[in-house]
Amino acid sequence: MNPDELSPDEARKAAKEVCFDLLAVRPRSKDELRQALRRKGFDEETRETMLAKLDHAGLVDDTAFAESWVRSRHAHQGLARRALVAELRRKGVDGEVAAQAAEEVDHDSEEQRARELVRKRLRSMSNVEEQTAIRRLLGMLGRKGYPQGLAYTVIRDELRIAGAEATMLDDAQAD
Repeated sequence: MNPDELSPDEARKAAKEVCFDLLAVRPRSKDELRQALRRKGFDEETRETMLAKLDHAGLVDDTAFAESWVRSRHAHQGLARRALVAELRRKGVDGEVAAQAAEEVDHDSEEQRARELVRKRLRSMSNVEEQTAIRRLLGMLGRKGYPQGLAYTVIRDELRIAGAEATMLDDAQAD
């Protein structure tokens, strides 16, 4: 289907179908829909008219999209505020809207999620030297956007706890 070959009414209908198909899969930012319509060959007037209608109908809301994205990606992927803002910016969400949505993740929940990620990863690192483990854990948390200071603190604490637990297990097995 080439939108240039369609009448204006048919082009609007086709653009609406494209948007609805994308929105049926997951919520999208306005810019994601704009880019999809551009890739499909729709002219600027058709794209902006369709986005305005979707916005007016409440089907596209970058603020709501950003808030939902932050909750989901923090909970399921363990992303920190910095990484969440970067992802939202790549999706075309305004920087201020992205930063405001990421504020939903406070320092305590960010630290708690980092601890969960480190604990989970430590379970598969039992035969790894401590320096290697630290390097790998720092890399993992860094890729997920955690500040270096927080990452060091969490890793040091969790390694200390894991070491104490391993010592207690060894002592119990020796008895």
